[in-house]
Amino acid sequence: MGVRSAIRELFNRESVAPTQAPRRRMFEGARVSRLTADWVTSGTSADAEVRASLTSLRNRARQLVRDSDYARQALRTIASNVVGNGIPFQAQVKKQRGNKLDQPTNDAIEAAWATWSKAKHCHTAGKLCFADIERLVIRSVAESGEVLVRMVKQPFGSSKIPLALEVIEADKLDETFNGTAPNSKNEVRMGVELDSWERPVAYWFRNKHPGDYTFPAATVDTAKQRTRISADEILHLFLTERPGQTRGISWFASAVKSLHHLAGYTEAEVIRARASSALMGFISSPEGELIGDDVMDGERVTSFEPGVFKYLAPGESVSVPSLDAPDGQFEPFVRGMLRAVSAGLGVSFESISHDFSQTNYSSSRLSLLEERDNWRMLQHWLTENLHQRVFEQWLELAVLSGALNLPVYEADPERYRQVRWMYRGWAWVDPQKEVAAYREAEMAGYTTKAEIIAENGGDIEEIFQQRRRELDLADELGLTFDTSTATPEPAPAMDNVDTQPPLAQ
Repeated sequence: MGVRSAIRELFNRESVAPTQAPRRRMFEGARVSRLTADWVTSGTSADAEVRASLTSLRNRARQLVRDSDYARQALRTIASNVVGNGIPFQAQVKKQRGNKLDQPTNDAIEAAWATWSKAKHCHTAGKLCFADIERLVIRSVAESGEVLVRMVKQPFGSSKIPLALEVIEADKLDETFNGTAPNSKNEVRMGVELDSWERPVAYWFRNKHPGDYTFPAATVDTAKQRTRISADEILHLFLTERPGQTRGISWFASAVKSLHHLAGYTEAEVIRARASSALMGFISSPEGELIGDDVMDGERVTSFEPGVFKYLAPGESVSVPSLDAPDGQFEPFVRGMLRAVSAGLGVSFESISHDFSQTNYSSSRLSLLEERDNWRMLQHWLTENLHQRVFEQWLELAVLSGALNLPVYEADPERYRQVRWMYRGWAWVDPQKEVAAYREAEMAGYTTKAEIIAENGGDIEEIFQQRRRELDLADELGLTFDTSTATPEPAPAMDNVDTQPPLAQ
């Protein structure tokens, strides 16, 4: 056989061989098989997903908060841990020379803020003080996914400062308005007008809440009419989870389905338990169902009374069903569902369920530490997006209106904008161990008293000043306490030291 014949025979043999699909290198999670055929995915953008789910998720989350004990408790936990009784600030204006704080200026700023933060001054409707606005904001963001705060530059009540806040529910931001803004080339996405850099330029609000009741006095339907408000006046608060996201999604997004099923399961178990406790038994008769006065719509009317025995007709027998409700799987199932819900919301299982039966000191402390990291993140987010922006606007208008007399503010406004927001603190499971750990960390130089006090929600200046007043009052009244006078610290115990007296020589 020649060389050409051998090559031709080899080519013919390979040409008739069955073809095999080439193998590709890929992640196992991306492989399509019979086990992943029902795994539907898409490459839509953040706004495409938000637009399709915004209204439904928001309304379902609100329904759960209205009717679900666990959803309401989760929302209450978020508001109380992030805001608590409110987040005050401590002015940090320093003197022009040196590094010391300008205490008179700081006191003046804090006093003016305390006066303005009352409900009749800081809220356009005069109903909410600044702490109430903080709580309403964080509750609305968690429940609805977003909230808008408008800074109205005019005085309300007896305030001299021309500024007040209007809290606007997300429903009024018209998510159906998409396209090109009138008389502009800006793009409008779900009611938010954006420039070429996707920076908000304006917001398009409905003049009336789409779900509001139409009162008889209203003769014109203004629900579909819009008003354009400049972005300089609006604080659009929501957590950005993907680049390019324009609107916020409810924090209950991944938990609404589980909470809905849990509510249905709990209701079915309650009805089953009621039925099992009320149902005494069934009466069977060989003659079958009879038609008589005690039969209505094909159903025999039977009344049960506790402690009463009834006689049966000849041939009738009684069978008592065995309905064990709720059974032993009820509690484990509810706990498992609530653990999934708590993971989705970032709230500990113990906080949602108030079930501490399966926790100890170590597990409780670990859960609290992880949860409090989330609260601190939300506190800083709230400060950057609400507190600091409102404060800087308030400070400028307070100076311009003459309510605050700050020298050379126009020349160096940043000097007066330095504040430290005092977040709320938390008590520990075992305060004795935590205080001992704080003490050792401070003595080792790992932290300071100011940081420890701030972590627990206090103000070191207020505590020290109050402590000084207590000591002075105790000396004036001739009272002595364990900490009245400075006493030397006891010498630390030393290991491997013989403390026995020397032997007599």
